[in-house]
Amino acid sequence: MTKNSSYFKSLGTFDSLKLKDFRLLWLGQLTTSMGQWMDDTSRAWLIYSITHSPFQLGLVTALRGIPILVFGVIAGVVADRHGRKAQLIIAQDVNAILNVILATLIFMGRIQVWHVYITALLAGTVQAFQQPARQVLINDLVGEKHLMNGIALNSAAMNVSRSVGPAVCGVLIHFFGVAVSYYIQAALYALATLWTIQIKIPEDTYQSRNRRDLSDQSFFESTWEGLIYIVSHRLILALMLLGLAPTLVSMPYIGLMPLFAVDILHGGSATQGLLLSMIGVGAIVGALIVASLGRQQGNGKLLISCAAGFGLSLIFFAHSPVVWTAIVFTFLSGIFNSSYASQDQTIIQILAPEKLRGRIMGIYLLNRGLMPLGSLLAGTLASLFGGPWAVTIMGAFCFLLAISIAFFVPDMWKSNLATTDNDMY
Repeated sequence: MTKNSSYFKSLGTFDSLKLKDFRLLWLGQLTTSMGQWMDDTSRAWLIYSITHSPFQLGLVTALRGIPILVFGVIAGVVADRHGRKAQLIIAQDVNAILNVILATLIFMGRIQVWHVYITALLAGTVQAFQQPARQVLINDLVGEKHLMNGIALNSAAMNVSRSVGPAVCGVLIHFFGVAVSYYIQAALYALATLWTIQIKIPEDTYQSRNRRDLSDQSFFESTWEGLIYIVSHRLILALMLLGLAPTLVSMPYIGLMPLFAVDILHGGSATQGLLLSMIGVGAIVGALIVASLGRQQGNGKLLISCAAGFGLSLIFFAHSPVVWTAIVFTFLSGIFNSSYASQDQTIIQILAPEKLRGRIMGIYLLNRGLMPLGSLLAGTLASLFGGPWAVTIMGAFCFLLAISIAFFVPDMWKSNLATTDNDMY
């Protein structure tokens, strides 16, 4: 027993949570992610109950993603030039206010379609500014030594929220109505703000040391500097492609789950729920595995292998003849996707110069806004070739992308990318 407990302790899976300030940030991630997933469920229910239109159901979801694409780069610049903690607090407070307004309109029976759309657009805008500030704060609070562990635990919090949030929201709507769901979401954002206020950012960060240098640049110059850096550094560019392209082309297979559940596996909503749950469970497992890597942090071989494994798992899922094999491969897809995404994001943050970290993460986190566009692509492929072949194409793209990057960017195949000299690429 003692042997086992000391073994698990040596893994260091939860090392970052021993740091009080990161623990506060992590709790904020858990609650805000819960609020975001509850909002997705509540807003879809609300717009459909008002309009009974599948088109508007898709449109309101897209409106949450579009601002991330529009403002993601700008948000990264703001995170580098101004206080990241303040940016996070403002974003969370605005989210809380939006949810209170929407809940009150629903409660008073005065809700209209345009209210749902405007608040969706504003919530997406706020999310765009929240993401890079939170991600760069991880580095500020845990340092490079625990960065992969911190990012992986942050990913685990998001995936727990993805699994639990919609279910909790469904129960709240069923028993108390959608207005109560939005009041609860507002409370979650307020709670996140209380935790964020308590965070003490170390004085020895680039932003605190060089605030005057940052302010000497114009906003446009700051934005352009980040973009030029990514394009001119081959390894960073390859990592960006590996982080963004599969989100657009491969990850939207999740949106085709109803088709597989009903038409391929001859099940119903329970089958769909089971498949989606296994993706979430796999993602949590993958995040915890990465959090336990320790000295394997930044292993290029592992990163490429996980990205290729994600593509292969989609191909095998697409041609699964029965439910149990589909469950196995959705579970594996969750593990591989979460594992390579956490590693990819960690290596980018370690390799990126401190002064550019917010801008680079702002661009990387555009992946959150690419899913709606990818869903259109997935739907088009499914219409042309059928669900199984659509997902096969999506999985093959991810697999071939990983192999191509490994071939054309040999530095990606190194055992410790995180210590690569920036001048090498």
